[in-house]
Amino acid sequence: MTARIGVVTFPGSLDDRDTQRAIRLAGAEPVALWHKDKDLKQVDAVVLCGGFSYGDYLRAGAIARFSPVMESLIEQAKAGLPVLGICNGFQILTEAHLLPGAMLGNDHLHFICREQKLRVENADTAWTGDYTAGQEIRIPLKNMDGRYVADRYTLDKLEAEGRVAFRYLDGNPNGSLNDIAGITNEAGNVVGLMPHPEHAVEPLIGTGRTDGLPFFTSILKKLVTA
Repeated sequence: MTARIGVVTFPGSLDDRDTQRAIRLAGAEPVALWHKDKDLKQVDAVVLCGGFSYGDYLRAGAIARFSPVMESLIEQAKAGLPVLGICNGFQILTEAHLLPGAMLGNDHLHFICREQKLRVENADTAWTGDYTAGQEIRIPLKNMDGRYVADRYTLDKLEAEGRVAFRYLDGNPNGSLNDIAGITNEAGNVVGLMPHPEHAVEPLIGTGRTDGLPFFTSILKKLVTA
């Protein structure tokens, strides 16, 4: 039976179609989810894609956190539903308190769009199992509010528990503390990161790399063994 992975679209989402394509290439069935609907359509996992939900007019992800779909998502994520937040999706996950910390404006106050080198720090989450710890990958990064911050206690806890999933290499692009590019919750079912794996899944598109595809193959293997 084919795994069904939901992709939530908010007003201002930009990468929902790209994410659906990445899911399809990995061998799963993408399921479109609308932000006003509480019904998650019995999907096996959910991706919150990139973009500028509600224009980021209040604070990146702050309004989207109160969309009806998030009520169901928060409840099910706490019960174990795998959830991946990419860029704006990562911002939404922090606003929903499914992941700790917050996302602030880039320290250089400019939008950034480039290929970014990362190191995989945690290959034991639902979304990173097809990577190996210490592996270096390159995937696109594009954000205005990508600076990850948290208090010292939270940072120390993330580091001590191995919950930093990805770290920036070859220069910190936005001022994120501890060079953090992505984190996971304690259970490993919720992962958020700023770079865009859905833009690195086909050799003929974009940077010509497929370093982002393992996100989507990882979750399929996880669902099969769950």
